Amino acid sequence: MAITDKHHCRQIITKAICGKGRKFSVVTHTVTPPHHPTSILGAWIINHQYESVRAGDGIEVIGTYDINIWYSYNSNSQTDVAKETVSYVDLVPLSYVDPKHRAATEEVSAEALQEPNCVEASVSSSGTGVMIRVEREFAVEMVAETKVCVRVCPNGCLDFEDKDYDFGSQDDGFDDLDPDLSDEEL
Repeated sequence: MAITDKHHCRQIITKAICGKGRKFSVVTHTVTPPHHPTSILGAWIINHQYESVRAGDGIEVIGTYDINIWYSYNSNSQTDVAKETVSYVDLVPLSYVDPKHRAATEEVSAEALQEPNCVEASVSSSGTGVMIRVEREFAVEMVAETKVCVRVCPNGCLDFEDKDYDFGSQDDGFDDLDPDLSDEEL
């Protein structure tokens, strides 16, 4: 009998990952401190917050973070810290989408694979600002209801009937398992 025989298959509606995507971004921000900077002593990013929403063919990651720049001015005789809050929107395209998912049931999420990080800071060519290069990376998922087809045993699951299975809490054989092993490594 063919697996596609309608008497031996059932469609089940279940929640599943119906879309995935990933995006790496490099952006440059210009921060203008109150004093003309002579040199950059440090730059870092804090207070990163974001959320995700479905948008067209992808998922938008909408967020903010604070840029802090420690710099010297007045011919390296004084220092100060300039702070600026930056807003961003990254559209992460879905590289996979289940065409049979139910759009009304979509739930989206985003995970920062690389939190926003300052990889370069330099005084601008005009000498009045600081150029900050920031890298960030997100992975997104869309969970929704979809249909899956399963094969049905017409006479039930005979392999499991009339057998005595002990599903007790014996720990035999699990001592060698690595608890840090991820699904991706299997």
